Amino acid sequence: MKYSLTEHSIVHTGVKPYKCDVCSKTFTSKQDLTAHLRIHTGEKPYKCNVCSKSYTSKYHLIEHSRVHTGDKPYKCDVCSKAFTSKNRLTAHLKVHTGEIPYKCYVCGKIFPMKHRLTEHLRVHTGEKPYKCNVCSKTFTTKQSLTKHSRVHTRENPYK
Repeated sequence: MKYSLTEHSIVHTGVKPYKCDVCSKTFTSKQDLTAHLRIHTGEKPYKCNVCSKSYTSKYHLIEHSRVHTGDKPYKCDVCSKAFTSKNRLTAHLKVHTGEIPYKCYVCGKIFPMKHRLTEHLRVHTGEKPYKCNVCSKTFTTKQSLTKHSRVHTRENPYK
């Protein structure tokens, strides 16, 4: 879906006029809101033709496809390390700046990435939002659930 330069320019203003009715998160574009809503509905219409993983947005599918191609187009200007996504590069740059902007309000532990803080907070809350659909065991991270699922499928990704 294409949109005009005028619609794009709002990205640079910091204004986020599109609001999610489910969680109140705001977005700069209608397209971003539409993709976000799929998190709530579970819809993942973009499917990888290599491994069949599905994604909520075309952008995330393109990022994922780099796992298969080995393409790492985002390069650190400081140490030349390459990354599959701009977000991973941005997070990496904090290694060089020393910036650690996310702090746990319970124990004071600090994190360079917001999602790591979110995962950490589950240590304090006991929340385990990821549930195995085979044995109903619950996990604090999606990664832990994925790793656990291999018990049932007998998949060994390290061959």
